[in-house]
Amino acid sequence: MASRSLSPIISVAKKVCPAVITIVVSKDVSRVEGFYFVPLGDRQTVVPKINDSGEKTKIGGGSGFIISPDGYILTCSHVVDDTDASYTAIVDPEHKYECQVLAKDPLIDLAILKINARQKLPCLKMGDSEAIQLGESVLAVGNPMGEFDDTLSAGIVSGLSRKITAYGGSKMQETSLRGLIQTDAAINPGNSGGPLVNMRAQAIGVNTATVMGAQNLCFAIPVNYAKKMMEEVLKYGKLKRPFMGIRYVILNPEIAQANKLPVDYGALIVRETFGEPAVIPGSAADLAGLKEYDIILEFGGQKISHERLLTDILQDCKIGDEIPMTVLRDGKIFKLGIRLLERKNC
Repeated sequence: MASRSLSPIISVAKKVCPAVITIVVSKDVSRVEGFYFVPLGDRQTVVPKINDSGEKTKIGGGSGFIISPDGYILTCSHVVDDTDASYTAIVDPEHKYECQVLAKDPLIDLAILKINARQKLPCLKMGDSEAIQLGESVLAVGNPMGEFDDTLSAGIVSGLSRKITAYGGSKMQETSLRGLIQTDAAINPGNSGGPLVNMRAQAIGVNTATVMGAQNLCFAIPVNYAKKMMEEVLKYGKLKRPFMGIRYVILNPEIAQANKLPVDYGALIVRETFGEPAVIPGSAADLAGLKEYDIILEFGGQKISHERLLTDILQDCKIGDEIPMTVLRDGKIFKLGIRLLERKNC
C-alpha cells in the first residue's frame, strides 16, 4: 500500500505550534454585583453594590511565542501595554506561568517577556527577515480570541516594507509602524504577537495588525527588529531608547483649518487627556524649553508630516544626540536644540 504524501504545512505546524502561547491579561477590576435602595428625601435612589475584593479579572489576551529554551518570549507591545495588569503565559493546559515584562518598544510594537520554568521549553528559531522573498509561502500562527489554540492560516508574502497607522492597546493609541511584512495569511483578534513563519518553521515576523473592512490585508513586524531588542536586553537588562517627553498631534490641513492654525504640518505639542502634561517635567523636551502649543516644524532638518512622522525620525536617533529643531510659537519661528535622554521603563 502506497504511503500517503503529507502537506509540508503539517510538518511546519508540528514544529511551530508547541512554542506558540496564549498571553492572558488580568487586572483588579471592581464589579457591580447588585444594587441598594437608599432613601433620599421623600424618594429612593439606586446605588450600585461594588465588589472590590481585589480578585483579578481577565480583561484581554493575545499571542506570543517562545524564542529560547529558558523562557524568553516575543509578543507585541500593545498586548502587554497596561502597566497595572498582570500577564500569564499558557504554554499548554497543564503549564501556566506568570510573565515578567522585560522590555517593550511601542515605536515598533514589540515586547520581550520572561517566564521561569523548571524544564526546557519548546522554542522557535528566528529566521532572517531581510531574506524574505515576495510571493514566499508563510503561515500565521496564534490563538485568536484567546480561545482557539494553535490556529494556523496559510498565505504568501504579499508585500514588503509597508507602512501603516495602527490603533491598539488598552488606550487604543495611534502608532505608526514601518518596514512591515504584508501577507494574505489571516490574522484575527488575539493573533497579535503570534509568529509569521516560513516553510522552514522559522519565525520571520510577529503578527501585529489587519486592515478592518478589507480582505487579506494583514501585517507582521520583521523578526530582525526583535533580534536587536534581544541583544540589548541580554546586554543591559533593558532597552536603551532616546526619549523626548512630549505628547503631540501630527497636523494636517483638516486639523489646521479646524483650529485656525497658521501651518498644516508639524507636531503640535498638546496634552491628550486632562491631568497629563503635554511636556513631561524633567524630560529632554522640558530641558530644551519646549512648551505646550508649540509646533515642531522640523526635527534634525527633516520636515515633520504624516509622510515623515516624528517617531520615524526618532528611531534613527541615539541617546545623547543633540538635534536641532525648528519651532513655531505664538506666530514666530525660531530654532531650538534638544539633547535626547534615555527612555525610562522600556
